[in-house]
Amino acid sequence: MNSTKKNNTRHNKILVALSGGVDSAVAAALLKKQGYEVIGAYFRFFESTWKPNFQVKKIAKKLGIPLKIVDARKEFKKRVIDYFLDAYEAGLTPNPCVVCNKEMKFRLHFDLMKKYEADYVATGHYARITKQSSAFSFRKLNFRNSSKPSFFYKLLEATDKTKDQSYFLYRLSQKDLAKIIFPLGEYQKSDVKRLAKKMKLPTLESESQDICFVARNDLYTYLNKYLKSSRGNVIDASGNAVGLHRGLPFYTIGQRKGIEIGGTGPYWVAGKNIRKNELIVTDNPKNLFTKKFLVGKVNWINKGIKLPLQAKVQIRYQSKRISARIALGKSGKLIVETKKPLRAVTAGQSAVFYKGKEVLGGGTII
Repeated sequence: MNSTKKNNTRHNKILVALSGGVDSAVAAALLKKQGYEVIGAYFRFFESTWKPNFQVKKIAKKLGIPLKIVDARKEFKKRVIDYFLDAYEAGLTPNPCVVCNKEMKFRLHFDLMKKYEADYVATGHYARITKQSSAFSFRKLNFRNSSKPSFFYKLLEATDKTKDQSYFLYRLSQKDLAKIIFPLGEYQKSDVKRLAKKMKLPTLESESQDICFVARNDLYTYLNKYLKSSRGNVIDASGNAVGLHRGLPFYTIGQRKGIEIGGTGPYWVAGKNIRKNELIVTDNPKNLFTKKFLVGKVNWINKGIKLPLQAKVQIRYQSKRISARIALGKSGKLIVETKKPLRAVTAGQSAVFYKGKEVLGGGTII
């Protein structure tokens, strides 16, 4: 099934998430062209969003579609920003895009979909959804109860691998996928830009940044503003204090720049001792590699997966996927053992599991 089409499109009402950028604008235009009754939706998540707010109004006017604007700043602060700051304070490196997609973007759009009695939600994500008969795929992927249900949905990577965003979507469920359309899943980014120009869509020219609510991507300034941190010792592999750190939240595993140790090195961040407020470093980059780690807060997109499982794991956005054995550990946690060592496996980040092009699920690295 084409991920951009559902049955009887001319009778379907669809809520399209607009951001002011080229991707969501083209997604809305394609759906309107296919015969959907399109409603635009824009959620204001933080203070510096006046420019996209203005832009989405121009896009909606150009497309001739109604636009719903919702102030979601309080909800965004509670569910995304507070999570982000709490994670750093606990010595973790969070993944706000994963949390935002599930807890904000899709949850709020589903709520609005119900309010306006729409049939589907669409976004400008680069990913694909297919509908699959369970009789074949459940047996192939080692699923239990292969006779039920009669079909299920699969989340797949985008055709344009350089823009693929499936990594951020592993928390979606079967219920979610049944109501989502990704119109850009089979397009190249260059084609999307060409279509926007051809349709004369008034979109923002700049691409979205890594962490949308951190001004100029200046993470140090942002964390320094909102977190209380204290200096502490930098400890090498032998247990010796070799310097002072600025505060544990300002460092992540594998980091080299910003470790202010004179005379020796270079050093890389290898760990953190939160209780003692110590930053653990190594002068041997080989110490940053591991083949075994734990994953918690797991979500399987298709719930019948049987463990242990051979799949590929991806531990950060656009990083290389590595073959791994995934087994069930204690308290529902997963034990991931990779065929090749992975560099800087970082607590708080997401480990996402793939079988070919399909996203099986994922969780948070412990």
